[in-house]
Amino acid sequence: MASLRKIARRTFLIGSAAIAGGVAFGVWRYKTPYANPIAGAGIGAITPYVLIDPQGVTIITPRAEMGQGIQSTLAALVAEELDLPWEQVRVMHGPPAKAYYNGAMLEDGVPFAPTDESWMADLAREAMAIPGKFLALQATGGSTSIPDGYEKMRAAGAVARAALIAAAAERLGVDAQGLSTQGGAVVAPDGTRLPYTELAVAAAAAELPDTPPLKPRSEWKLLGKSLPRVDMVAKSTGTEVYAGDIRLPGMKFATVKMNPALGAAMNGFDASAAMAMPGVEKIIPLDGGVAVVAATTWHAIQAAEAITFDWAAADYPANSDEMRAQVAASFVPDSLDATNRDEGDVSSMGAEVFEAEYLVPHLAHATMEPMQAAAHLVGGKLTVWVGTQFPGLAQKFAAKAAGVAESDVELHTTAMGGGFGRRGEVDATTYAAQIAKAMEGTPVLVTWSREEDMTHDMYRPMAIGRVRAALKDGRIDSFDFATASSSIMETLAGRVGLPLMGPDATLAQGAWEQPYGFANYRVSTYRAPRTVPLGFWRSVGASVNVFFHESAVDELAHLAAADPLAFRLAQIKHEPSRKVLEAVAEMSSWGTPRPGRALGLAFAMSFGVPTAEVIEVAQTSDGVRITGAWAAVDVGVALDPHNIQAQVSGAMVYGLSAAVRGEITFADGRVEQQNFWDYEPLRLSQVPDIQVRVLESGGKIRGIGEPGTPPAAPALANALFKLTGKRVRSLPLSKEFDFA
Repeated sequence: MASLRKIARRTFLIGSAAIAGGVAFGVWRYKTPYANPIAGAGIGAITPYVLIDPQGVTIITPRAEMGQGIQSTLAALVAEELDLPWEQVRVMHGPPAKAYYNGAMLEDGVPFAPTDESWMADLAREAMAIPGKFLALQATGGSTSIPDGYEKMRAAGAVARAALIAAAAERLGVDAQGLSTQGGAVVAPDGTRLPYTELAVAAAAAELPDTPPLKPRSEWKLLGKSLPRVDMVAKSTGTEVYAGDIRLPGMKFATVKMNPALGAAMNGFDASAAMAMPGVEKIIPLDGGVAVVAATTWHAIQAAEAITFDWAAADYPANSDEMRAQVAASFVPDSLDATNRDEGDVSSMGAEVFEAEYLVPHLAHATMEPMQAAAHLVGGKLTVWVGTQFPGLAQKFAAKAAGVAESDVELHTTAMGGGFGRRGEVDATTYAAQIAKAMEGTPVLVTWSREEDMTHDMYRPMAIGRVRAALKDGRIDSFDFATASSSIMETLAGRVGLPLMGPDATLAQGAWEQPYGFANYRVSTYRAPRTVPLGFWRSVGASVNVFFHESAVDELAHLAAADPLAFRLAQIKHEPSRKVLEAVAEMSSWGTPRPGRALGLAFAMSFGVPTAEVIEVAQTSDGVRITGAWAAVDVGVALDPHNIQAQVSGAMVYGLSAAVRGEITFADGRVEQQNFWDYEPLRLSQVPDIQVRVLESGGKIRGIGEPGTPPAAPALANALFKLTGKRVRSLPLSKEFDFA
């Protein structure tokens, strides 16, 4: 992300005193700002980040809330500089708009490891904010929300504060230097308090500083502390609004039934039995399936099951064994996607060579809230309510599906019951718009059944990892890592109609950037043919490659007769990474004998965050039980420690659930898993006490939504080896172990 000195010389104040008595403030990068996304909407003068109207101050957050607490932390960035008490903060999600582009989305695409802090690496990362702006991708994902917003949202708060002080100085006839802000008001030396709401109109004409001065950390009152989340009360009382909560007069309810051979056509269908069922109003043909519109969601889902279909066959391998063979056959020169790291000469290994192959299956996202969207088309204007991680993309596809201009689509981003990358897709939005077009004038809420959701996901790819390595003097001397899978970016590009140019960086995530100092170190990625739809699954390629990488490192530690912790510490050349390993060892009492129990360790650098995790397992009469979990992370600067701990804990559970039971399999071209009973996450009774320590090296600030997931699976597998002596190189682990 560009530093503050990259912000345009003049900071822009945007707003109009004529709109409901409100004024808003925003900081814009470079010389040509994007237009104010909601100016003139008649609901207060809203601009990208700060709205001040007679009701108070509302902070506009550009990123989606899907349970990760991001809107609270982003709001705190603005409120800190605005001297706004936390209890006065109101938050709303911004609309689809180029002004809300995520400038950090492309930053990790540079060919420099996160540990590279050279001037050239820093310059390349900052430069990626420029194409990030012009692509104008409004996105929540990749642990980029905080890196993107850390400076520009604080700057927005500082600009608003400066304008309010200038307005107060003019009203009081005093020098602005003598004024301060406190509790949402400008305070004069004599104690006079002017609330921000009274100054908003006058602030529109205030002179703004060239560069807003930001508070040093020593003066932070909100940042760096654990704050109550702004959505806490609504979610605790059931009053939070999700897409499924939208109710409009005359609303109908719909579901979809698509070809279980993913992406294949529908040759025909017979809906006569469904149309005779109570409450059913309409059957709408779609590309590859149908939508059923009824009086209630239940009526629609029941009717969808009563339809008989003539489905076309899939054009990919029919079963998981054939898919695995296809991936395995991709380790050939013609399928080489990239050599992401190549240091020394891995071909110089001697006779004592360690070789291993690892496998992970397809995985579904399995969000607790199934795919949902509401839509209403009236007079050529389409309104959509949907939980989406990509509002602009959703708006674009909704417009195309409904046959209207993008400017005629009003899209509301609702709260989400989990995202994990799944809600970066636009299929739910597209179907809702198509159904709204067929039901023009009638609002429709579209809800997928859990079975439809599970069997029409955009899956994490099946992948194989191969490692050849050699030890020398008790350390890893050569490490040749290769991984193969179908390309997420290739299938995604096909869905959104864009070409994929160059290698797919997600294939190497979590492999090439590890801070180990092996003398001979190569990472190669191979692209298997396209099969089923793939998508971003929490931590993306790192969730795959870290299992391969850290399983192999642990096996090599065993071959070297070395303690797994000491073995890693001796070969990691990055101090913050060493610190998280030392911290997790202290937390878990690593090295202390524990009869009947065992510890497993894994480390990963993913999304720039060094993360170390330890899992404890015990053999019980009911089977293996996970009895403890510890994690240490370094995010550079911790803005809300409790929220970071919550994110890491949730990410660990997500990773452990996948490691124990997660598997999507195919037979006859169709997904076999249908619901949580055959794609089962960890139950509450199976989740151990989790302890998380947040370290702050003071380096570049990083996001935390993804990094807690990758080390979970290898840490568990390594613990099981320590407990039982059985090394398992494929997931899920429940195929080899009985879990309590």
